[in-house]
Amino acid sequence: MASARIARAWHGLTAVTAAFGLTVQLILVTTGASVLAPGNPPSRPERLFHFFSYFTVLTNLLVCLVSATLARDPARDGLVWRVARLSALAGITMTGVVHWFLLRMLVDLQGWSLAMDKILHLVVPALVLVGWLLFGPRPRIRGAVVVTSLLYPIAWLAYTLVVGAVSGWYPYPFLDVAELGARAVAVACVGLTVALLALSVVMWWLDRHLAPTPRVRVLARGRARAMQGGRR
Repeated sequence: MASARIARAWHGLTAVTAAFGLTVQLILVTTGASVLAPGNPPSRPERLFHFFSYFTVLTNLLVCLVSATLARDPARDGLVWRVARLSALAGITMTGVVHWFLLRMLVDLQGWSLAMDKILHLVVPALVLVGWLLFGPRPRIRGAVVVTSLLYPIAWLAYTLVVGAVSGWYPYPFLDVAELGARAVAVACVGLTVALLALSVVMWWLDRHLAPTPRVRVLARGRARAMQGGRR
């Protein structure tokens, strides 16, 4: 019971942290306090549209929703939920990795903008990954879940390239077709998809080899099945 309470608290903290970061960042974007193009700031509707086009924002939203369900039930399951959970887990982990190695040196932020940037790109990914390693739930990942979870990033990439082709705006520099060319962006898209696939496969392997959790629920189900078998 104590471990279940800790798991609920951890997942709840993750959901609240993601929600806080998204809310404050949305306020900053809406008021114009945080604009990545200060020399030629877009209109407020454009800023909002751009905000909800970032993979970081969408994935933090997914993390918030999934973590909230785990805060209610740390042993949550279901086919659609498994796909959403892996999409959030792999997506937010990749967000942290890409930000740390490719993007953090490209922007100069201060104050609240800097704080929210770190929360959404580093703090939330750390909370999600550590929470999954400690509390699961697992086993939850199968081959079909891995493949289906890739629909989310592939759909986002397709959406981003269409929006960029129409408007000329791309959320990340490595997807800017006008600047890099179609071939370079295609390589980046394939590389990102393969990296997410590899990360998901690693998580699948860990899901199979790490101890099942929550243990209390697993043990209870095992005893129930044993009792049913004995009655037969």
